[in-house]
Amino acid sequence: MGAGLAGLAAAVDLAAAGCAVTLFERSRLLGGRATSFQVDGVEVDNGQHVFLACFTEFIAFAHRLGMGGSLRLQDRFDVLALSRRGVASRLRTAALPAPWHLLVSFLAYRHLGWGAKLDVARALARAREARTASGTFGEWLARLGQREEALRGFWRPLFVPALNAPLDRVSAVDAAFVLLTAFLEDRGAARLGYATVPLARLAEAAAARLGSARLSTPVVGLEVPSDDRAVLVLDGGERVTVEAVVAAVPPPQLARILGRADRYGLPPLEGYEPRPIVDVHLWHDRGSLGFDLAALLDSPVQWVFEKAPGYLCCSLSAADRHIRQPTAELVRLCWDEVTGAIPPLARATLVRGAATRSPEATFLAPAGARRPGPATLRPNLAIAGSWTDTGWPDTLESAVRSGRAAAAHLLRSLGRTPCATR
Repeated sequence: MGAGLAGLAAAVDLAAAGCAVTLFERSRLLGGRATSFQVDGVEVDNGQHVFLACFTEFIAFAHRLGMGGSLRLQDRFDVLALSRRGVASRLRTAALPAPWHLLVSFLAYRHLGWGAKLDVARALARAREARTASGTFGEWLARLGQREEALRGFWRPLFVPALNAPLDRVSAVDAAFVLLTAFLEDRGAARLGYATVPLARLAEAAAARLGSARLSTPVVGLEVPSDDRAVLVLDGGERVTVEAVVAAVPPPQLARILGRADRYGLPPLEGYEPRPIVDVHLWHDRGSLGFDLAALLDSPVQWVFEKAPGYLCCSLSAADRHIRQPTAELVRLCWDEVTGAIPPLARATLVRGAATRSPEATFLAPAGARRPGPATLRPNLAIAGSWTDTGWPDTLESAVRSGRAAAAHLLRSLGRTPCATR
């Protein structure tokens, strides 16, 4: 149930192990929150999804589907950071071991004064303490004396888009995981990547390996009367009997389908907060601007991607204020932001613009909540989703890991060998 990356990853592993798999998806599109559709005659993603080199399972999944050549990954971490006044500076890795690989560019980083650099350096030196810290990342940073300049020039640009939430909403533990895994423990882990084709191509390649994919087919109920039989109740009343189920849907939908989560040994599914992302697409007459991606500081636009000459995609994470804003206002807002930050655009003309909205781009677990893993009290029912307990925040990597873990759990329960293919 669910044709997002989690469901697709589970389905591909189950099919590779010899199972006859049917995919049920309530939308008309494959890919869930990582899909593509037509906007004004141009196929665009429903969000500019970025991955890091440490997203090993996601990258391996793309290669396994024959889509590895459609992923673009930096040779080294290299971020162009632009102020609203057009001042540019870079953070990039040097040929030094972690955690010293960012030192040279950090010392030359123009968006922080020496006092703010010392603030950030003190926090980085104590980053491992955040793995067991209580409260939010914003509270942890405040306890370490991180002032507004450090927040504006370093912490917010990197961590708000990474976790799709303000610093005072994400846990210190989740932020510490990103900080250590991506930036401090492996010199190459934070290299940025993105798909060079619409994300729907990845989902289509996965679905092509399955026996059946039923789109526009919502599952509204689930009955598990025995350990070797489950019944899906579809919208409209159709009942489909299967041997086992992977439920790879968001927490609100899962709660409605299951009725009472505790009957299956699951923790409460209420209270998960949907976090929105808005992407604004701008077509202009200036041609190529000479960069792949850039971070905008102190702006509602965290990232700008040059998708093609004359085509920019602006990504607004934690976009609560903008998710319901009219398209014309979003286009004007983003055009004003990029023309101020990118000097060559000052003489450019906006040809047209469009906006895509993902109200449930990620899910933020309630404070102190226990996220479910793949197992339930029924051996033939497994749970998947990027929001589940994979050890990762809600990301592309978490989605693939959760799907593979759910498939492995079901295969073990069915007495079959889990798929080890990468």
